Amino acid sequence: MLRARLRLTVALVTAAAIGPAAADDAEELAKKLSNPVASLISVPFQYNFDHNIGPVDEGHKHQLNFQPVIPVSIDADWNLISRTILPIIGQDDIFPTAGSQFGLGDTVQSFFFSPKQPTNGIVWGAGPVLLLPTGTDDLLSSEKWGAGPTAVALTQQGGWTVGILANHIWSFAGEQDRADVNSTFLQPFVSYTTPDAWTFTLNTESTYDWTASEWSVPINFNISKLTKFGSQPVSIGAGVRYWADSPDAGPEGWGGRAVLTFLFPTGN
Repeated sequence: MLRARLRLTVALVTAAAIGPAAADDAEELAKKLSNPVASLISVPFQYNFDHNIGPVDEGHKHQLNFQPVIPVSIDADWNLISRTILPIIGQDDIFPTAGSQFGLGDTVQSFFFSPKQPTNGIVWGAGPVLLLPTGTDDLLSSEKWGAGPTAVALTQQGGWTVGILANHIWSFAGEQDRADVNSTFLQPFVSYTTPDAWTFTLNTESTYDWTASEWSVPINFNISKLTKFGSQPVSIGAGVRYWADSPDAGPEGWGGRAVLTFLFPTGN
């Protein structure tokens, strides 16, 4: 319910149209976009669609995640990376008599302390993650405050990026009549970026709910392309996902994803 990770996308113009030097820049930016702790300000808008939700498989859900990533230079050796996920949700009939809901979901706010230079070829970051009950409807929110650790590690060789992002959140306050939050999020990912800035990515965004003893395991395949709107670097793309496992009333079968990401390179 709280997850959502790595921006991926399909393009409208070719890197050849913007020249060899610009194509090289686009490839490097696309590689940075595959790195969750890169020195790159990015503002993704990630749309997800899932259906076959609920005990009679009649529900569906539209979710637009606003996911700004902002690096801050702490000193000559370290960055602090802020990653926010604020979902805007529209859903219908997620269980009988549920009706329709539209509004904000809960915010997941992560902070990664990350060295500016890889360690033995490994890029990594670690820090705290917070769950903020910003949901505007009882059915869009856990109504719990939560916190825990988060970490990411990856390596980039040539056009390949391979890594994992993980966190664990425990609730510590909130409405007493709501279920406690005790969940682990695991996002292993592998991507390949071509010299003309196409990126092909396979990942899972798996969550294990320790309170309910249930897995949610969507497997995502996405294609993205980095291009420019005027002078503004933008990543555009889409993909599909398949729910390999989900709670009894969770989504089933195939879903979809589309992403628009604005990039703002930094010198950190």
